[in-house]
Amino acid sequence: MAAAHQVSAVIFDLDGTILDTERATRDVLDEFLAAYGKVPDPEKEEKRLGQMYLESTTGIIRDYGLPLTVEEYSKAMHPLYLKRWQKAKPLPGVKRLVKHLFKNRVPLAIASNSVRRNIDHKVPKLEDWGECFSVILGGDQVPNGKPSPDIFLEAAKRLGVNPSSCLVIEDSVVGVKGAKASEAKVVAVPSLQSQRKHYNIADIILYSLLDFDPELWGLPPFEDRIQGVLPIDPLISTGQIGDRILNNLHRLISDEHTYDCIPDQISGIYLGWAKLKVHGFSKVVIGTGWDFSQQTVERVMVVEFLDYSGQIETEPVKLLVIGYVRKLQSTDDILQALNVTDEDRSIARDALDLPTFSEYAHDIHFS
Repeated sequence: MAAAHQVSAVIFDLDGTILDTERATRDVLDEFLAAYGKVPDPEKEEKRLGQMYLESTTGIIRDYGLPLTVEEYSKAMHPLYLKRWQKAKPLPGVKRLVKHLFKNRVPLAIASNSVRRNIDHKVPKLEDWGECFSVILGGDQVPNGKPSPDIFLEAAKRLGVNPSSCLVIEDSVVGVKGAKASEAKVVAVPSLQSQRKHYNIADIILYSLLDFDPELWGLPPFEDRIQGVLPIDPLISTGQIGDRILNNLHRLISDEHTYDCIPDQISGIYLGWAKLKVHGFSKVVIGTGWDFSQQTVERVMVVEFLDYSGQIETEPVKLLVIGYVRKLQSTDDILQALNVTDEDRSIARDALDLPTFSEYAHDIHFS
């Protein structure tokens, strides 16, 4: 495959790109504002995604009329965020990509609008692979934060490469704008699916880094799929089995905890195991994606049970998602896009018999 662009180094954003900090801290502002009798405005908070700390903090104080200075607000909020950052997990595909690039001697950097002291609290969550980054920069270490290109220009300088030969991976619109202004190539992995239409200036838009193709950028290919399946860190989901849509494909009726452990970036066809309250365990193919046809963007999940051919009535189910099969071909009609093919079924049946995946069929993994 001919590379669309030959890159010499890769620069990652941190929050929402490497770590799922947005999800981990999602309700912190709600709790803080409640003490002042205020409720967050979703539209305003979406626009703050990726902003510099001072800009974001000043905006929050102004928008909600808080009787606080920036220093007072920061002093009150920092311990709350610090506690939640400890719960943040790496986003799907990022550890795999970072270790792959490092193994192939591709220089790596982190360029975040967060202040450096906050970055230093988050990087330990990356464990040993945090050491793969030879350059780490915070927004307070350059003259101007994103959407200015300053942080990407400085990262490229410290990596010893030309900015135009860098590939930047970003989840926010301000980050994408800054990266493009530096003349780098940009892969956008939006953390807010409702805002996907605003990322069109990126060179490529992905749902998650599970779909990242190194060869498009002149980088060595991945070689870690097992019989067509990419193993992933287990993800738990719960809900109720809904009506049968087609064949043995059922829609999952979500509850308040269905997506607690499923990052917003997860989209595509997956495999795993199901534990039904009545029918017990089954191999499953799981499809999930976003429905953009309505005014409010909604997540949809469907499940096909490979060990049952009869009707399954509505009953509670727990899902363990452990392997990625493929991306969705189109999202114009989400239910059509989530339809499971014969090839998906064949891949899932064979893979779930392999030790890598069959070990999860034990009850202990569902506790």
